[in-house]
Amino acid sequence: MHPLDSRPVGPGVSGPAKITSLSRRDAVRLEIRRAIILGSLNPGDRLTEARLADQLGVSRPTVREALNALAEEGLVTKQPYKGLRVAQLDPAAIHDIAVSRTALDMVAVEAVLNDRTGAKFATIERGWQTYAVNVYNSDPVVQHDAHLEFHRCIWEASGNFLLEKLWPVTAAQLTIALAEDQRRRSDPEREYEIHLSLMEALRTRDFDTIRDAISAHTLVSADEIVAMMLAERSSL
Repeated sequence: MHPLDSRPVGPGVSGPAKITSLSRRDAVRLEIRRAIILGSLNPGDRLTEARLADQLGVSRPTVREALNALAEEGLVTKQPYKGLRVAQLDPAAIHDIAVSRTALDMVAVEAVLNDRTGAKFATIERGWQTYAVNVYNSDPVVQHDAHLEFHRCIWEASGNFLLEKLWPVTAAQLTIALAEDQRRRSDPEREYEIHLSLMEALRTRDFDTIRDAISAHTLVSADEIVAMMLAERSSL
């Protein structure tokens, strides 16, 4: 039985549905992405065109196009002789991503703090409002996307060209890491409090305070995910 057919996706959350949208490739891409976020497809799972086409009610070429798009985003990897699989991150990669994100976040923050008009900070506030409104949404994918949007707005606010170009790849890696976290624990209240602390630090407009908050937010979260992954492996 294929993972999409057999794995639960949580109370009140349905699995992938038949595709009826005219933009079939994008609809298929979003359904597979949803399955990855919800954990009905786990990191390393093999993805076969025939199985997905049958389940989603679309043609194999449509599935192929969707999988290629997901591969470009970084959510799916192509491996010689092994086909397509859901991307996976080892503990070292999760740590490396967290360290790099911390540095890039501070590049964004510095640009925002140097803006005396307040326009850049307003972009961060917009991202926060999106997150705050959706953090308790009954759909975990809506929660996830609001989480990403908050962090994306920090980079967008900077107006930095390179950060804008790096975001799609970063978002894909975050999606995999957050899916690892979500699979082991789901606590919207905890997530809200953590992000509220970060937002309150940003509102101080103090560089050192923000740097400490971002380091704690990103590096501690990564360390927690790694610890859970290693504990799970040692118990096998």
